[in-house]
Amino acid sequence: MPSGLRSFGRVHIVGIGGIGMSGIAEVMHVMGYEVQGSDLGDNANTQRLRDMGIEVAVGHAAENVAGAGVVTVSSA
Repeated sequence: MPSGLRSFGRVHIVGIGGIGMSGIAEVMHVMGYEVQGSDLGDNANTQRLRDMGIEVAVGHAAENVAGAGVVTVSSA
């Protein structure tokens, strides 16, 4: 994991199924970050991320961000 976020631990991305956030999640995962996320529903992006080993929760709930050191959101 790059040293900049090493101390923060897991990154949770709200809206991870969107075209922009899913791309960010994929790049961060490939770079070695520990990534998880949530979205309102399943789609091709959430399935692709799961296939890469990224944990994706359906629905937005407080328990989804458990263990995350950083939570990101989008205005989309």
